[in-house]
Amino acid sequence: MSEPLTAALRADEQPPTSGPRRFRIGVVGAGRVGAVLAASLRGAGHEVVSVAGESDASRGRIADLLPGVSIDKPSAVARDCDLLLLTVPDDMLGNVVSVLADSGALHEGQYVVHTSGRHGLAILAPAIAVGARAIALHPAMTFTGTGVDLERLGGCTFGLTAEVEEREVAAQLVADLGGDTMWVPETRRALYHAGLAHGANHLVTLVTEAMELLAAAGADDPAATLRPLLTAALDNALEHGDAALTGPIVRGDLNTVRAHLDGISAEAPTTLPSYLALARATLSRAVTDGRLTPMRALTITQVLDAAALAQPVRARWTS
Repeated sequence: MSEPLTAALRADEQPPTSGPRRFRIGVVGAGRVGAVLAASLRGAGHEVVSVAGESDASRGRIADLLPGVSIDKPSAVARDCDLLLLTVPDDMLGNVVSVLADSGALHEGQYVVHTSGRHGLAILAPAIAVGARAIALHPAMTFTGTGVDLERLGGCTFGLTAEVEEREVAAQLVADLGGDTMWVPETRRALYHAGLAHGANHLVTLVTEAMELLAAAGADDPAATLRPLLTAALDNALEHGDAALTGPIVRGDLNTVRAHLDGISAEAPTTLPSYLALARATLSRAVTDGRLTPMRALTITQVLDAAALAQPVRARWTS
């Protein structure tokens, strides 16, 4: 018998390799994140058996993204699944886990997965105590809670924290969601989440304030005015970091900065605290990378300090 044929017969005799594990998933918290992740996992072949969600918005998301899935109480959802997805607000998570564990709804060997960016495994201690297997799985993405998010999950990074025994399943879940894995140590969860919040949440505030300034200056469509500039700035910053900095601070244009401060103080004083804070941060980074001399930076700092002292009391309270 030829060697290739012999090898083929030997291969046929091997037991078939098992594919990725498929879970019976329950979801507690059908918010924007929970409904979307559950729908994506359902599309990857997992069975979503039940969901807990009481608000009209949650029930609407369940109907749109998880048609046919039953709605039940959190304890019933937890009892009926072998992977429980907890997508509740950060400040509620600890209490939800404790209540479910104390009620006997969690069981040994069950995977309990939360999506909080701030928390790691410690928050799941009550579940671990009854023998459940804990995973922290946080998508670095902002969600609308609609089908639009499903496509956005592709290439999304997930901040994962898990013990060695749970890492394979954690990585499989991210792969099923179409995402990329970033392992975050338990002690670094808050720092990880701070980086995301500072970059994304504060960006929304910054852009909104910039649009308000442009509207006050007479722009009919502030968003359209900003979009090309912001898109280029974001791409350059992600690619080059501090080297992408441009503008009057980096150039040391003292009089331009002074004019900005005068205009903002007169027309949009509530924006002044954030402008001052970001101007100071930009100054520091420009000096550190050598693009601005310490003496010039000191002169600009004095102008910023004077504007801070002169700002209206109301604006100071909002800083």
